[in-house]
Amino acid sequence: MSTELIHVYFMPGMAANPTIFENIKLPKDRFVPHFLTWNIPLKNETLEAYAKRMTLLIEHENPILIGVSFGGILVQEMAKFISVKKVIIISSVKCNKELPKRMIFAKYTKAHKLLPTSLVSNIEVLAKYAFGETVTKRLHLYEKYLSVRDKYYLDWAIDSIINWKQVEPSSGTIHIQGDKDAVFPCTYIKDCIKIKGGTHIMIINKFRWFNENLPKLIDDK
Repeated sequence: MSTELIHVYFMPGMAANPTIFENIKLPKDRFVPHFLTWNIPLKNETLEAYAKRMTLLIEHENPILIGVSFGGILVQEMAKFISVKKVIIISSVKCNKELPKRMIFAKYTKAHKLLPTSLVSNIEVLAKYAFGETVTKRLHLYEKYLSVRDKYYLDWAIDSIINWKQVEPSSGTIHIQGDKDAVFPCTYIKDCIKIKGGTHIMIINKFRWFNENLPKLIDDK
């Protein structure tokens, strides 16, 4: 008797494209991966409206949604509009209470409006925004991963994170977080699976852990 295949939709982090998942391999006899990409938001589009529009790309009932960083915030918003089997977030936050103090400070001071997002064509600047790391080596790799370099998109994404309205975590969200994450530090996060030595880019450099554990987390009742 054949087992019904599980459809898994992956959403990359801010400014990133699906190549960040290139080393994630789920058993083909049980899972079908689908990769979502960022679209440029419409003028004055809210995060909620954007999430609703993104659900139109979901072609299967009760999928698994997996999001990294800002993509983790987005899939949580998407799950408010469609039925999902599970939401798994990686290197992300479950509510605005888990945002670091510097982001909460930016919310009230509007300091994030002063960020030089016009420099997004500079891959080193973009990597600092998206991965929270100063990148000096392997720039060609980051150039491959970070392809969404539209200033309006980046301004919108940063503003959407800082002003996220979700006050309490959605029930059942599975949260995987690196204990060395510089963007969303574990200090402010509760109820997560901690990955020792995991940074904000652990979906790229700790893919073996995900390949071993994602199938179990998806199947776990």
